[in-house]
Amino acid sequence: MRKIFPLFVLALLLLTSCSSDIKVSRHLNHTPNIWPDYKGVTIPPNIAPLNFCVASHGNSACRYALIIEGAGTRLTLKTTDSKFSIRPAEWHELLSKARGSALKLTVCRKGSSGWEAFKPFTIQVAADSIDSYLAYRLIPPGYGLWYHMGIYQRNLENYNESAIVDNSTTDYNCVNCHSFPNQQADKMVFHMRAAHKGTYLVKDGQAEHIDREGMPPLVYPYWHPSEKYIAFSSNKTSQSTFINHTNRIEVFDTMSDVYVYDLQHHRILKSPLTASASKFETFPTFSPDGKWLYFCSAEAVDSLPENYKKVHYNLCRIAFDARHGTFGNKVETVYDAVREGKSVSFPRISPDGRLLVFTRHAFGTFSIWHHDADLWTIDLHSGRSYPLKAANSHDTESYHSWSHNSRWMAFSSRRGNGLYTRIFITYIDRRGQAHKPFLLPQSDPAEFYRNLQYSYNIPELKRGKTPRVEF
Repeated sequence: MRKIFPLFVLALLLLTSCSSDIKVSRHLNHTPNIWPDYKGVTIPPNIAPLNFCVASHGNSACRYALIIEGAGTRLTLKTTDSKFSIRPAEWHELLSKARGSALKLTVCRKGSSGWEAFKPFTIQVAADSIDSYLAYRLIPPGYGLWYHMGIYQRNLENYNESAIVDNSTTDYNCVNCHSFPNQQADKMVFHMRAAHKGTYLVKDGQAEHIDREGMPPLVYPYWHPSEKYIAFSSNKTSQSTFINHTNRIEVFDTMSDVYVYDLQHHRILKSPLTASASKFETFPTFSPDGKWLYFCSAEAVDSLPENYKKVHYNLCRIAFDARHGTFGNKVETVYDAVREGKSVSFPRISPDGRLLVFTRHAFGTFSIWHHDADLWTIDLHSGRSYPLKAANSHDTESYHSWSHNSRWMAFSSRRGNGLYTRIFITYIDRRGQAHKPFLLPQSDPAEFYRNLQYSYNIPELKRGKTPRVEF
């Protein structure tokens, strides 16, 4: 067996990779139909291989081949099952050479008269790297289905996934609302519902329950850049399901306020301007310099859910003095969505302080089931607001997070079948424009996404691996 096994492995590798050149007898005038659609995307130089498959019409031997050219390098792969699996070592070597330039990919098909080459397509390799890890929650596509869920992390430079919090260790409750300070991996905060309910601060894998008696429930967290404060909202949340509606679920708040938690003194800081009975305040986020607290605010609406379409949130901000732990004396409207008959959620500011990206939708607060939800941005230097057209689709863009260098954004989208959220990554150039996003790579994407019956929730980029949380 010791002699047979290496030969067997070698034979499998030869089926999917071949160093021999391809002699093309015919050139087609259209690009191939591939999945995931990586044609024309911009990728970081440290991303895992973008394996993909081609729409197949048979299984003849070595029916497909892939030629990758760039930076003076040429890779040739062959496959019999229409799936291309690129060797990680060769891929990363190629990306390191092609950094800041383009790769040309040519898919070839073996026909009766020889090799036919589809029209080549390109992949742009950016000069800017992406943070090496991505954290997210995996959850069934509904609410109240908490069995076997958790907060996980993925090494973006390969395909390794590991658990940060697995609810099998917490009596199969709901774990949610995770956040990391400044894209750091050694510290985080998250919330749990049902058993062991409350908000937990995690350092070096050890969880500390930070809720104190008399405190409101704390969710939707965002760290102050000093890491001395965390902004939270306290929400009384309900949901309705529709029998016949384009949006399957409507999640709404009947009360919500924004607070700041002082980690040094274990106390809640609040202002009547962010915790008003006449308004719904939610989704707080600090500016990178720590001087402003941004949040979403709507006029309170009675008789919910009957009047759910009457709820519209503006994007607002209030000054915050980190030295004294005090708020400013007025709230500014940053984006008046109400005037446009729209609503906003999930504001996030790029670490360089220039761009604020939010989700814009027709009404309400929780846009992850709203098919019309798109990503918009505000240039905080010029005040100009505009949609991130290249990143948006026809179906529900929602949660999003920035890389520490402000060049990459991971976001969730229901494009595809409209049921499951998947993670896409887009490059944000120095003009503030998004590039065509790419689906989170997998070793065998067709098999992986076909079998995955969980949705990705709250993607958060970070610069390292977080230890598993122990209880």
